[in-house]
Amino acid sequence: MGMIVQLMTLLFGGGKNAVRETAEVFTKNAEAQAVRDAALSDAALQQFAKEFARANSGGFDRFMNAINRVPRPAMALGTLILFAAAMIDPIWFAERMQGIALVPEPLWWLLGAVVSFYFGARHQTKGQEFQRSMAASMARAGQVVDNLAALRALEEGGEAEEVEVADNPALTELARR
Repeated sequence: MGMIVQLMTLLFGGGKNAVRETAEVFTKNAEAQAVRDAALSDAALQQFAKEFARANSGGFDRFMNAINRVPRPAMALGTLILFAAAMIDPIWFAERMQGIALVPEPLWWLLGAVVSFYFGARHQTKGQEFQRSMAASMARAGQVVDNLAALRALEEGGEAEEVEVADNPALTELARR
């Protein structure tokens, strides 16, 4: 019997978890892989949150943002005012439209390009702001999950219980690292 124990110790090593450690040479430990995957996912979310975090803007930036908000309402109100002017004083309106009819076609193309680029750039900016806000909300997702677990525990048992790391050997080992 002693010979078998010595042979097993030679093959698998000594200690409490010798077989497990030997088996991990040939296959991945699923629990350790899940911990690594979770750490990788958390690190990626934190990196995205930092990348898309909103920077504090200075006075000039705030002024330019205010100026950039003027064209859309001005165009919408201008169109409504033109309709009102056509109903209030049709002769005055017809005189102005005759003046617009004299604008050369290349100038209309230029106006169309300016308006298209303005709204295209605005669409791009708003899309990037949306992505930044999504990255920030994803960074808070872990806290939300913890809060939901605590609320469910309160609902079921009356008091939220904390998980003890000492009960789980894998978590104890992770905490030591």
